[in-house]
Amino acid sequence: MAHPVLALATAAVTAAGCVWYLPALADLRAGADRPVSRRMRAASCVTAWATAATVAVLLLTTNPWTWPAAAATTGTLPALALLISSAHHHSRETHEAATHWTELTPTQPPPTRDRTRYVVAVLLTTGLTTATIIGALRLAENPDTPTAWLTTITTPAAILTLFITLAATHTHHRHPH
Repeated sequence: MAHPVLALATAAVTAAGCVWYLPALADLRAGADRPVSRRMRAASCVTAWATAATVAVLLLTTNPWTWPAAAATTGTLPALALLISSAHHHSRETHEAATHWTELTPTQPPPTRDRTRYVVAVLLTTGLTTATIIGALRLAENPDTPTAWLTTITTPAAILTLFITLAATHTHHRHPH
């Protein structure tokens, strides 16, 4: 597949991603008015979309696959680290809020903690990161046959599908309807 085609597709997806990164930029701009966990999650979002934009530019300006693949991998790792740190901060903030509410109303038991969203976030982030890295490595190998292109596309898709299935299964078993 030609670099300009992938660059155009990546740029189009990045432009459509404004529904995620524009609110994230607003959260970052709000500063201390937002909780630390929300600002870190916003920074993760902006980092991920900036990575996609960088990959689109590199696909247009470079010929080998190594630079776009390296940029995708390099940008995904800090976004993942920020997302995990955000989940950790959110957990502490939730615990602190529960403690404050318990002090205000000591007759009520503290609310039970539901960690489903964290498990799902870790599963989806792990799947997306793994699929991105595998896809970048496959592209770096410069596939030249239709079979190589098929495995370059289907392997990351299969990995991501596996992790989405695991997340959905965890949610279903945790909250049966």
